[in-house]
Amino acid sequence: MAWTELTRRQHARVGDKYASDLTDPEWALIAPFMPAPKSTGRPRTTSLRDVFDAILYMATAGCQWRMLPNDFPAVSTVRGYFYAWRNDGFLDEMNRKLVEAARLAEGRKAQPTAEVIDSQSIKTTESGGVSGYDAGKSTLHDTGG
Repeated sequence: MAWTELTRRQHARVGDKYASDLTDPEWALIAPFMPAPKSTGRPRTTSLRDVFDAILYMATAGCQWRMLPNDFPAVSTVRGYFYAWRNDGFLDEMNRKLVEAARLAEGRKAQPTAEVIDSQSIKTTESGGVSGYDAGKSTLHDTGG
């Protein structure tokens, strides 16, 4: 489908520092999922929106941690939040809830009722059964035996 003037305005990134920055409506969807400040220790001084924008910048640009532009929070701060969110399952849980919300908004069930298994990911012999595993490709394959 081609861009229309309406969709161009809806998805324009005018005014953002980087094309990967969240728009205000996008942040409004994500902000409720952000963890509350801890009740102990030093108070949070870093904007979680800036941290999330930095993570999105890295994912979009495919850059190394040290290549993160200086107008984002410190690399160690962004990396610390990313690893904590990844390790405690926060990013997976947020993604799951956002997908469910998007499905419900489209009038679909929150959870899919079918799953597709790609034949390129799981390969077996004609007689059935797994013959070997190639860790480099992370796929099951037939060793010809």
